[in-house]
Amino acid sequence: MDFTPEIKEKLNQLQEKYTAMGQDMASYLDGLLYADFLTYWDYIHLDTLLSLQSPKTPFPDEEIFIMYHQITELYFKLSLHECRQIAEHENLNVDFITARVKRINAYFNALTTSFEVMVDGMEKEQFLKFRMSLLPASGFQSGQYRMIEICATDFIRLVDKSKREELSTAPIEQQFEHIYWKFGATELASGKQTLTLKQFIKKYADQFLQLAKDRVQTNFAALYHQLQANGSDVSALAEELRKLDLYVNVEWPLAHYKSAVRYLEKDPVDVAATGGTNWQKYLPPRFQKRIFYPFLWTDEQMDEWGKGWVLSVLKTLKNRD
Repeated sequence: MDFTPEIKEKLNQLQEKYTAMGQDMASYLDGLLYADFLTYWDYIHLDTLLSLQSPKTPFPDEEIFIMYHQITELYFKLSLHECRQIAEHENLNVDFITARVKRINAYFNALTTSFEVMVDGMEKEQFLKFRMSLLPASGFQSGQYRMIEICATDFIRLVDKSKREELSTAPIEQQFEHIYWKFGATELASGKQTLTLKQFIKKYADQFLQLAKDRVQTNFAALYHQLQANGSDVSALAEELRKLDLYVNVEWPLAHYKSAVRYLEKDPVDVAATGGTNWQKYLPPRFQKRIFYPFLWTDEQMDEWGKGWVLSVLKTLKNRD
């Protein structure tokens, strides 16, 4: 076989690479010679991935429930991968952050459009039975989702709306005591934290607090203001941030709301969620008014935040049933 100039050049580059590391290139070539060809299933650990479903009951639809939540967490991991690239980039520019936020929006678009699997993809009777074996676990306990929120905005935007003004200059630790999702897993009658919330805080509180401190200057809202102050054209970034705001704070919660209404709404008393969360007040965006980027919306848009979606969801599901 004749070596082309291109192959000889690549061999020379490899020799330089290994010499710089004090390594023998010939040894690495031996390793390449003896190694098996890579297969798709080994590369993505397919057999392991397909073995990670362990239902707690004999109801077939429980596997659907498990797999969809696993898919969700993988999309969250993809989103956090983009968040880290943005926060850790040494010479961040508006094109880089815009492209990465656009990727996150693509992930959330896939999530929100696929959530019909959870709304219509299981038999209601099966779900209401196997869900009782899951207590007190809840999708509320997704730590990755909370991390995405922390990366996306100034931490004060995650504080319950009744406390935002009062705690606007308070330390992050104090703001964390009033983060919005804690009120979604607090018993209405007693005011006590549910076991679901206690478990969640015990596992993730330290990670959340450290991430919040690390992202004070590198969350998306802070970076937007920095780029704008530097004279960058942030119009495309603003558009992607508005999309992200709607995906995370309207579309995704309402996808869950549709599912909750489908499976848990029951006259005269609604069925409680597995984690004891107050889903009727916690999920609808019009109650939470959680908005990452208020500086990108008009007062009228914020006043109407999520209202139309909630009404249309309720009407659709009522008509179906």
